[in-house]
Amino acid sequence: AGVRGVAAASSPCEKACNPRMGNLAHGRALRTDTACGRRGAERFCSYSEDAQRRCRSPRCGRCSGAHPGLSHPPAAMADSPFRLPRTWWQAAQDALQETIRLDLETAFYFTHLIMVFKSPRPAAMVLERSQDFGETWKPYKYFAANCSATFGLEDDVRQRGAICTSRYSSPFPCTGGEVIFRALSPPYSAEDPYSAEAQAQLRITNLRVRLLQRQGCPCLPPSPAPQPPAALHYAIYDFIVKGSCFCNGHADHCAPVAGFRPLKAAGVFQVVHGKCMCKHNTAGPHCQHCAPLYNDQPWQAADGKTGAPKECQSCKCNGHADTCHFDMDAWLASGNRSGGVCDNCQHNTEGQHCQRCKLGFYRDLRRPFSAPDACKPCSCHPVGSAVLPLGPRPFCDPSTGDCPCKPGVAGPRCDHCLPGYWGFGAYGCRPCHCARSCDPLTGDCLSSSSDVTWHNEAPPFQAVLNESEPTWGWEDEQGFSALRHSGKCECKEQVLGNPKVFCGMKYTYVIKTKILSAHDKGSHAEVSVKIKKVLKSTKLKILRGKRTLYPESWTNRGCTCPILNPGLEYLVAGHEDVRTGRLIVNMKSFVHQWKSALGRKVLEILKRDCN
Repeated sequence: AGVRGVAAASSPCEKACNPRMGNLAHGRALRTDTACGRRGAERFCSYSEDAQRRCRSPRCGRCSGAHPGLSHPPAAMADSPFRLPRTWWQAAQDALQETIRLDLETAFYFTHLIMVFKSPRPAAMVLERSQDFGETWKPYKYFAANCSATFGLEDDVRQRGAICTSRYSSPFPCTGGEVIFRALSPPYSAEDPYSAEAQAQLRITNLRVRLLQRQGCPCLPPSPAPQPPAALHYAIYDFIVKGSCFCNGHADHCAPVAGFRPLKAAGVFQVVHGKCMCKHNTAGPHCQHCAPLYNDQPWQAADGKTGAPKECQSCKCNGHADTCHFDMDAWLASGNRSGGVCDNCQHNTEGQHCQRCKLGFYRDLRRPFSAPDACKPCSCHPVGSAVLPLGPRPFCDPSTGDCPCKPGVAGPRCDHCLPGYWGFGAYGCRPCHCARSCDPLTGDCLSSSSDVTWHNEAPPFQAVLNESEPTWGWEDEQGFSALRHSGKCECKEQVLGNPKVFCGMKYTYVIKTKILSAHDKGSHAEVSVKIKKVLKSTKLKILRGKRTLYPESWTNRGCTCPILNPGLEYLVAGHEDVRTGRLIVNMKSFVHQWKSALGRKVLEILKRDCN
């Protein structure tokens, strides 16, 4: 009743739904141990009784498997009970016990069995099912006139929910007697039909009935005639196995399983097929898992009690993956909100949700991120750009495409020397030995101040790596810049002296920051930093996290002071440019490598002397 109710509640399958019910025996072969007339013609007689249970005249006939009109094969139990109600299967006369078996091509829901006997019903029989294609069997129900004497079991007539019953083992009526079994009868009748407990009861791959003890018709003989001989054989008009396709509440119709060919039977036009046509973003022969791109939450069967469909949710792959899988660690880390991990990210993306460009590519902000060409390859100059120690390929800022340059090299692509540098090559550019600029190719001085000699040389090119933090990913990359290689520039070391002088500079921001990377722009530099502590801010809202500082050039010789070395932490005090929202660093700024004692002293000055 539960499965039928779900099937009728919502035909478009907007909620929990189930394919239509039908007779699973239709279109499939019923197998028995024997059939009358297989080894030659047999005579038989059948008896029935009147209202006073007096015997009517016997009906006798001949059974022969060689003549279709006289044969009674197992298939007669599975033809239409409405179009052909008087056809039946009959066991051989000498068959003391019999087995009727239905083998299915896949798992189905089984709800109830109806058997209509032509002979008297057996004195003892067992209904069994298999869920593993006949490897193992479990009993559904025992049937006996005396449960305790036959099987040693309680009778459900006296003990509700017992596995044996005497309701269907009386020999009367001697013909037309029924045996009915409901799979969701107590104690299972209140279950959600898609729960694990109900599935253990409903799901079958095979069904069989073992007829263990036959009995004749004990009708009263018409006086004074003698007692008629007992007609001992099994005969069944109809074997109706009611059930449906097994879809976990996620489909309302089914198609044939691959390779299955239904058998033709007289009067049968509808066959219950076994491959679910899944809804609710589910997939599989029984809708038993989520569709390839819908694994953001754990798969669930629909709720047959409330009607909730329990749909599978799509993974957030930004259009860059065709499949995803559910990851329990990601699910728990998100607070049970999202566990989908995208598979094989395409279009040069990576990450759990294909949410960032791969190393060596950058985000093109002119394109939506879902576009196939949203991640462009870095166009870093192979000579002027720096290379990560982790690999030979140049990388760039994934958000801007700017490349990290070798010493003395400038430009977004690192393709030319800074002003005041020359000799673009594998080791960057060298400082001009001139007071002003020089020829970028030859290094010859271009001004009258060429008599000034500079003896400072650029230190050897070397990356600064902080082993305590990962270097994979832009936010933790130390970067390379000519700012580290001052060459002919000499910046005066700053010392924290008189607190009145410090306060007199009227700094509008004071921060503790780590230098991530730097890019020289000729007239100024852009320095990517990670602000770790805000000691003071005035008009601009400064938060901890990534930000850009803007050092200004001190001279026209390409020298930028103060020097900010990537990978190091500094205390920086400077002025805000409210109009542009920039944090400025220039020769008026106080910049010093961070030390805890320095931080405490500056904080004390800010509180005590600068108010």
